[in-house]
Amino acid sequence: MEHQLLRKNLFQWILMLRLSHQKKKVKKTNIAISELVYGALGAAELNKAVEKEYEMALQDNVMEETKEKKNAVEAYVYDMCNKLYDKYGDFVTPEDKEDLIAKLQEVEDWLYEDGEDETKGVYIAKLEELKKVGDPIEARFKEWEIRDPAVNQLVINECSEAETWLAEKKQQQDTLPKHANPILLAADLKKKAETLVRFCKPIMTKPKPAPKPQTPPPTETPAPEPHTQEQQQPNGENAAAEPTNEEAAEEPAAEQMDTDKPEGAADASA
Repeated sequence: MEHQLLRKNLFQWILMLRLSHQKKKVKKTNIAISELVYGALGAAELNKAVEKEYEMALQDNVMEETKEKKNAVEAYVYDMCNKLYDKYGDFVTPEDKEDLIAKLQEVEDWLYEDGEDETKGVYIAKLEELKKVGDPIEARFKEWEIRDPAVNQLVINECSEAETWLAEKKQQQDTLPKHANPILLAADLKKKAETLVRFCKPIMTKPKPAPKPQTPPPTETPAPEPHTQEQQQPNGENAAAEPTNEEAAEEPAAEQMDTDKPEGAADASA
């Protein structure tokens, strides 16, 4: 009996040992998984949000450009107004100057009232309107500013060209023997000098414009002293008793008129 039990247990151990050495078979199966994220946007909502962000960025860009154009108008108003009273004053007629200053003042008031919150295009149009009048004035000033240096440079270039010509001709002449025909002729020198003088003299001897006559300041007339009338009048009673110069002059005239009457008229009056 015990022998059979031992034999049964041994058989089970051998079976378990064989099973442990066999490879385990694994079966893989794909399982569909759905991911659910709370708060996420769908594709349509995401595209809409991207478009909205682009529109906001574009709006910010437009606002920044509008601010720059407004500042440009304001800066032009202040700068041009100051220059009209300073270096641009001689390059515009008094009438046009007053008209432009009035226009600049009008635009300045507009910027702080109706034009406080306008569009970019309105500021661009306003600046172009001002520059249409101010640019010719600025161009005349710039031309005047660079004209004298340009004229001087033109004279310098002409003189340098003549100097170069003379140096080349003289160098060629110095290499020739005296029995050879000359290259540098006195007539050529005279002609070159006359050409140079004829070109430079009208420019360099042009008289400068006479300065504008300065109007003398108005002379102030001295005010009459208030105490002169009091000095002519003594104390109250004496002043009333003494006749004035005009009254004293009238009394002899009246006496003279009485003495000039004829005798008949005097008797008639008696």
